[in-house]
This record gives sequence, C-alpha cells and structure tokens, in this order.
Amino acid sequence: MDADLTLDLIEATVQIDQPVNDQKRMVGTGFLVSVPREGAAPEVVLVTAAHVFERMPQNEVRIGWRVKAANGTWQYSPTRIPIRNEAGPLWTQNPRQDIAVIAVQVPPSYKDKAIPLSWLADERSFDQWHVSPGDEMMTLGYPHGYSANTIGFPILRAGRLASYPVGPVSSFPTFLIDLTAIPGNSGGPVFMTEHTERAPGADAPKATLVSGILTKQVEVNAQRLELGLVTHAVFVRQTIEQLFVARGQAPGVKVGVTSSAAPPPVVVVPKKLSPREAAGAAAAGQSKSKP
Repeated sequence: MDADLTLDLIEATVQIDQPVNDQKRMVGTGFLVSVPREGAAPEVVLVTAAHVFERMPQNEVRIGWRVKAANGTWQYSPTRIPIRNEAGPLWTQNPRQDIAVIAVQVPPSYKDKAIPLSWLADERSFDQWHVSPGDEMMTLGYPHGYSANTIGFPILRAGRLASYPVGPVSSFPTFLIDLTAIPGNSGGPVFMTEHTERAPGADAPKATLVSGILTKQVEVNAQRLELGLVTHAVFVRQTIEQLFVARGQAPGVKVGVTSSAAPPPVVVVPKKLSPREAAGAAAAGQSKSKP
C-alpha cells in the first residue's frame, strides 16, 4: 500500500457548500477520482453522498479548492460548478444507494490530485484482505462546516469497523463504524492504511483500500449512537460506470458490481432500519439520519 495514502486522500478531498444566507451555509464533503478511459485521457469525477446535492436547492455549489502559490503559501480558492439545470440534476445518482458522481473541471494544480479508480475497494477486497470487526478505518470531512485550517483542508477522524458480516455487498451494501457522523461529513471517503492498527491475527492489506463513503449517522429516539453508516466503495464504482454508460461511453476498466443480484436499497430519508440492517447493527428498531 502506498505509504502516502492518507496525504493523497487529504489532497483529493474537498468541501462542497452552498450559502443559505449571510450567516449560514449548507456543507458536505466530496473526493476526486481519476477514471481511465479507452483511447482518451483520464477524466476526473467528484464523488459525494447524493443527499448532499439533493439538499442544496440552488443550481450551483462551491467546491473548496486549495491553491499553493510559487512562494509556498496556500490560498483557499473556491469556485462554483453547476449541479442542475432546468432539465434536472446534472449528477449521476446510484439507483439504490446514497451516492452521486459528477464530472468536474479541476484547476491545473489539481491535475494529479484525484485518486486512482483502482484504489476503490471492489466486492472481493474485504475478503482478500481479511477485513474484520475491530479494524480501524479513517474518514475525511468537514463536520459542521469546519476545516482543519483556514486553507480548507479536511479533518481526519478514525473509528473501528462495528459490523459483521460485511459481505457479500449484494446482501450487505453498508456497514457501521464506531464514529459519530456529524453533519458536513457526508460524502467523505472511508479508508484503511498500511499503518492502521489491525485486529489480532489479521493480515495487513497489500494494496490501497478506500473502503467506502460515509453517508449517515445512526440515531435512536433522536439520540446519536456514535455510529456512522458507510456505503461500500463498490457502489461508487458502479455509479461511475453508470455515468459513462449514460453518455454512451465506457471507462477504461470494468468498475461496477459483478454480482447479478440486485442490492437492497439504502433508505435516503430518516426512518426505521430494515430488519437486516437492524440485525447487523445489533439494535433492532434504530433509526438513521444523514450527516
């Protein structure tokens, strides 16, 4: 695994926001992925939770680019991108999961900041790398719109895998980590590194692993359980492929779910969990709301 995975993901993670008024704004998190294409240069897409875009009513959002000057100083330099027009959303949304993907034009300094598509876990990754309950995972984001500094870098947080089993993804499209998913964290990458503390006897991953995308916080009777809901990265792959198929194109590699079984839907509005989700969380009847 690339020892600089954490730094690379920090560079690829950006703040998404939309002003509500002079004192308030709506905030989410996204990360950049470079998608190889046959006979063409790679294309950069922005990945986030679908509800981040859905809850922002205006047609444009701001992306919080960070630009480093020749003298070494940093500057926060957000620009606007369109996310919908009169015809509707411009993003591609997974039909069953809370994931959105949109192609973006990045500043020149971000040309090499997007993470490779190959870093996203596929449906075999957890088995291959013996990922198990208790393994530590990290996430990046902007809780309540806060960043690590005035330059706009994301805040790094960590939690342990709290679900079992975590596959197959066609049956268990989401899993839990013991981390409070605060509003603003939605859409952030969840990942493991070579330096992550592993469960006793578990093999360390031998390749880069972005496990999924943080999509919800878990609550019971309006009380947070300090659990975050993560959607498997394989559905990010699926949504990227869906974007290209809609254009009549094809990415340079197969990126979608290979299982023929249709995954069960993830609820995208607060409501009671399904019996399967409740059992996986060991808390029947819990409810969820989005961070």
